[in-house]
Amino acid sequence: MGMGAGGSKGIKNEINVTPLVDVVLVLLIIFMVVTPMLQRGKDVRLPKSQSTDEEEKQSDPLILSLTADKKAWVESDPYDEDGLRERLTKEFMAQPNRRVLVKGDESLTFGDVRKIMDVTRKAGAKSVALGVEELKK
Repeated sequence: MGMGAGGSKGIKNEINVTPLVDVVLVLLIIFMVVTPMLQRGKDVRLPKSQSTDEEEKQSDPLILSLTADKKAWVESDPYDEDGLRERLTKEFMAQPNRRVLVKGDESLTFGDVRKIMDVTRKAGAKSVALGVEELKK
């Protein structure tokens, strides 16, 4: 006796979860890489901007934060103006083309931020970018 059209009873329809697992793992890796970069520097309220530069990320930028009380921080270390110039000079001797991302609190005046940017340029920075929060349309 041959098997008819309905003879394949033992096969169950199961969902293949392998592609889902792959996608979830990739997302997990992306979040693990991006989250520490967002946490770096001091916590400041960034000014809002309509347009932001989508720069290519060729190197890890040095995070320079300027808090509302006008204190300067490199990553999470506080500095006065002389200490800041000294630290930045060392950083640029080690990596001359390293970019600097300045995160200035929105309550600061342009003069406060410009002063820090001048110190950064005199220390040898070739590229200084301002951190802003993009306005959602």
